[in-house]
Amino acid sequence: MSASCDLAIRGGTIVTAADRFRADIGVRDGRIVEISERVEGAAEEVDATGLLVLPGGIDAHVHLAQPTSDGTVMADDFETGTRSAAAGGNTTVLPFAMQIKGTSLRDCVTAYHRKAEGKCYTDVSFHLIVSDPTPQVLGQELPALVRDGYTSFKVFMTYDDLVLSDAELLEVFDVARREKALVMVHAEGHDAIKYMTRKLEEDGRTAPYYHAEAHAEIAEREATHRAISHAQLTDVPIVIVHVSGRDPMEQIQWARKRGLKVHAETCPQYIALTKDDLKGLNMDFEGAKYVCSPPPRDTDSQAAIWEGLRDGTFELFSSDHCPFYFQGAEGTGKDNPRARTSFKWVPNGIPGVETRLPILFSEGVSKGRISVERFVALTATNPARLYGLYPRKGAIAIGADADITLWDPDRRDTIRQEKLNHGSDYTPYEGMEITGWPVRTILRGRTVARDGQVEAEATGQYQSRGVSEAVA
Repeated sequence: MSASCDLAIRGGTIVTAADRFRADIGVRDGRIVEISERVEGAAEEVDATGLLVLPGGIDAHVHLAQPTSDGTVMADDFETGTRSAAAGGNTTVLPFAMQIKGTSLRDCVTAYHRKAEGKCYTDVSFHLIVSDPTPQVLGQELPALVRDGYTSFKVFMTYDDLVLSDAELLEVFDVARREKALVMVHAEGHDAIKYMTRKLEEDGRTAPYYHAEAHAEIAEREATHRAISHAQLTDVPIVIVHVSGRDPMEQIQWARKRGLKVHAETCPQYIALTKDDLKGLNMDFEGAKYVCSPPPRDTDSQAAIWEGLRDGTFELFSSDHCPFYFQGAEGTGKDNPRARTSFKWVPNGIPGVETRLPILFSEGVSKGRISVERFVALTATNPARLYGLYPRKGAIAIGADADITLWDPDRRDTIRQEKLNHGSDYTPYEGMEITGWPVRTILRGRTVARDGQVEAEATGQYQSRGVSEAVA
């Protein structure tokens, strides 16, 4: 008698965004084909007794193999980045194909596919970054790419080489409305940051800590409100990404009360770090390890973020994995001669794709702040829904891809750089004690990582996406 399934996962507690229950899962040809009290006749069996059986994590905001304008080198390519993601319980990641000013958006996407081909341990799908919204891009390239399945793109309200003017933002938002694309917005006020940076440098306050002062929450609040106003004017849904604290969060809540379609994402750094971490040991350069934008805020901001994670203000919990070396070779890391002269030259970004899920589970589920169902919604189901991957991804259901993470809710561990798989030479979460850990990551029915070690070949596939549920 031949086996009816390729794989059976037995004895675990299945958790979805809505409920939890005991059942076996049967997998055939990479898809879930049976959920029942007992799956019979599988070629391979996995004993999940005592474990939670969760949809594989979807990290909807990561930066991999991304070019920089200042000579620093991103620490993760697709091989190391997706290896790290798989070890951390993720089965899909969504990095960014970034348009470089003066170049074709379509050419940038083609080049990004070449970087990823044959190197991915998880499935991947690309957001676009629009930095140069020329008539050619807005009239031809961007609409065509959306129709080809690149149904989300990001715009920036700061950074010299990425910032769009208000007029450009409105034009891009208008294209998104017409083409049913979802816009992600990095909301920080560029002029306010430039002003604060100049004032701080004039006062001799140039240590990494002052990055947090220059990128003040006021500037994030103002830009969030401005982005919402542009979205209201053009009648388009948006996602405000990496929200750091109470002020911008309240702008999102204000918009929602008025019926506007504004979605929100937050990240591990805003529940696990504060701006005091940027002080380093004694206002020294060690603080550069924590420089990201927006920066971590204070303990009140952490409390606010938890409120938003509980009450639904935040639908997404992503890593914003943007890894750089701290040391690097020949001045290519955060610790380089120019960065030593001022915080404004320190590369913005921290690693976190492998630690995203353990941090939220430990700080949220294990400490009673959120339910495990809410954890699944924030880290897998909602990203799939918002970014056009559901129900193929983000669900444990008949017909879904068998992307599954087995989770030991009682396992205790400590985050250490030497245990991680990413390319960076440090983790900002060094020494953080964790309760609850992914012990097995299964991609389309095949085990790709076990106990923090990747044990399969790079068989991840590119996923074309449909229209977001936010705009359908």
